[in-house]
Amino acid sequence: MPETQRVPIKLKVNGKLSELEVEPRMLLVEMIREALDLTGTHVGCDTSFCGACTVLLNGLPVKSCTVFAVQADQGEVLTVEGLACQDELHPIQQAFVIQHGLQCGYCTPGMEISAYYLLSKNPSPSEKDIRKAIAGNTCRCTGYQNILRAIETAAEMMRR
Repeated sequence: MPETQRVPIKLKVNGKLSELEVEPRMLLVEMIREALDLTGTHVGCDTSFCGACTVLLNGLPVKSCTVFAVQADQGEVLTVEGLACQDELHPIQQAFVIQHGLQCGYCTPGMEISAYYLLSKNPSPSEKDIRKAIAGNTCRCTGYQNILRAIETAAEMMRR
């Protein structure tokens, strides 16, 4: 069986330039987790339903299980690891801890990236705005109430 041709790509991930060679069929989530060893982005369903793999690609939220790595060539990706600044958690991450916005934590990275996108566009969202922003992210553990509180708390923290 012939070896699959690899394609060179360049992109910024969490502000750091990465140059890789990937198979054309490699998914962005696989590249993030396997080639870059950033395991915060989770693979939850392989169908784009759960949102655990949500990242920002060129400033927009995408489910990285639906994007090929080659499509991110020359782009910028932000993962949950990129939210924190050195050893300090981002206010969104802090709020999820304070408000117990996670249980198993599997959906948390996608929720936090979706919240980050929302709060970057709307620093004072209503509950309806928050629900709409996280509608593409499924949590099987929490019942969402603490997640909503966490995002409201993060908005408050970020406004200060």
